[in-house]
Amino acid sequence: MLGFIVWIVVGGVAGFIAERLLGEDHTIVMNVGLGIAGSIVVNALLWLLGYSGGNLLGQLVTGVVGAIALVLGYREYKRRS
Repeated sequence: MLGFIVWIVVGGVAGFIAERLLGEDHTIVMNVGLGIAGSIVVNALLWLLGYSGGNLLGQLVTGVVGAIALVLGYREYKRRS
């Protein structure tokens, strides 16, 4: 249970950092969702490359990178449609 709560908190912080870095204005639910989804995507890619694990700071960094990638991808999608 504690791991799940940490996962949500780290996802929220990662989404918030990505939001601020990109100058977006999202809801807290969107921040958590982007942070968690971004973390899952980047961690899966890193796992495929042979990198395994990471502490809390590593998870936060991967969440921020993933959330930034998702926000930029969504921006591009909106621009094209």
